[in-house]
Amino acid sequence: MKMKQALTIAGSDSGGGAGIQADLKTFHAHGVFGLSAITSVTAQNTQAVCAAYDLPEKIIRAQIAAVFDDFEIAAVKTGMLPSCAIVEAVADELATRNRQPLVVDPVMVSTSGFSLLKADAIQGIVYRLLPLATVVTPNRCEAELLSHQKIDTRTDAGIAARKIADLGAQAVLVKGGHLQGAAVDVLWDGDSETIFECERLNTANTHGTGCTLASAIAAHFAKGYGLRDAIAKAKHYVTEAIRHGLDIGKGNGPTDHFYFLM
Repeated sequence: MKMKQALTIAGSDSGGGAGIQADLKTFHAHGVFGLSAITSVTAQNTQAVCAAYDLPEKIIRAQIAAVFDDFEIAAVKTGMLPSCAIVEAVADELATRNRQPLVVDPVMVSTSGFSLLKADAIQGIVYRLLPLATVVTPNRCEAELLSHQKIDTRTDAGIAARKIADLGAQAVLVKGGHLQGAAVDVLWDGDSETIFECERLNTANTHGTGCTLASAIAAHFAKGYGLRDAIAKAKHYVTEAIRHGLDIGKGNGPTDHFYFLM
């Protein structure tokens, strides 16, 4: 049987725990062949993002075109798209392809506080990328920026998800990792709200969890699962990857994408 193939369009993490590196590990962990188009090269580790160099739009377009010209892409995931020009380049390329399921992880600020996109990129994401998205997966801070409202509770998250969906996305999953209490994610699919809840694990080894969740959803899309099943399976995977997080580096260690092999 031919292995399903999925594409990640995102930044590179030299620390290996997030970005392209986390995406490819996640794809492979789910039996999906991972392809990549790198948008930015970052110098980072478990403690901080030290620097970032954005690739020219021409080479980003070329990477996407090369992959689509040769592979049967079953799902796409986007991560760090640091400028409006890069957002537009990616949106242009995706809009001209067959409409594979698209998971948009609107990466905006690193855990250490480093801004991963320019201000104009937010508008590019809103107007160009969200209308292409099967599901967008903002954390609380990202959802606040996109919905222009404060999020303190599960109810707030649901309202924000509806507002973001009104911008064009088919579905919105507001992640609750930064809220108090259990780890609760709120999905709005345009018709109804679904709550995904799991235990909150007491660990600092959570580097790359947002990238990993979005990539796991994309992997399940590639394998033919529907929206709710893909999210439920992805959330279980991320929870276990966090539970078995790797105590490496001097800051927030990465999750273990292959915990099931240990």
